[in-house]
Amino acid sequence: MKNHTIYLLLALLGASVSCSANTENPAVTPAIRNPWLDQHKRIDARLQRGPSDILFIGDSITFNWSSNSRGKPVWDKHYAKMDIVNMGISGDKTENILWRLQNGSLKEVDPKVAVVLAGINNIHRDSPEEIAAGVEAVVNEVLEDCPSCQVLLMGLFPRGYQPTAMERPKVKAVNAIISKMAENPRIEFLDIGEQFLDEDGVFTKEMSPDALHPLAPGYEIWANAMDPIIREMLSNPTVAK
Repeated sequence: MKNHTIYLLLALLGASVSCSANTENPAVTPAIRNPWLDQHKRIDARLQRGPSDILFIGDSITFNWSSNSRGKPVWDKHYAKMDIVNMGISGDKTENILWRLQNGSLKEVDPKVAVVLAGINNIHRDSPEEIAAGVEAVVNEVLEDCPSCQVLLMGLFPRGYQPTAMERPKVKAVNAIISKMAENPRIEFLDIGEQFLDEDGVFTKEMSPDALHPLAPGYEIWANAMDPIIREMLSNPTVAK
């Protein structure tokens, strides 16, 4: 098994190479986060055990499918009997997710479907174009390493309570860019952000206490929107040429 020293040496080497190539956009430069190495290793150990039909790839919003107060009741209802690996880690930006995909056992899995939700943690640092490039890098890594996989690419969820929140225009701009990735027949784009908002465009505290992480009703919305697409992808696989 790889130990922390090996991971760190690989990270430093990878960072030195990537930074020279992507000095203007940190969102596409694979980057390690030391505090989550143990989480990364646990997820990777699961990947090494063999194939899984579905991967959920993302940050805390994806991780919170395992939270009793947020997504777990919905997960148990919709997905408990399915062969799924949740690869969400709280706090990850696109570059952190990219590092994990490149420094793990993704090729050992070759899932039928990968649900990708990434980029919201980049929102205050990077431009919409930079964030979109980071999301695209994550998706392309999945498609390259998993030739039997189709990607359900989620639009970024809303951030900020009010429609005038500074994050809202940037989220819309990112989603407009990444939606074009669905021109690839192996990618389906799904934007459900408006469903989290009330009739005035407010991300209410009943839906999200921090205007970022949905509560259980939000996960129910997400699951209901995803399920028909996931079923279609599972029943009609697309293999890379």
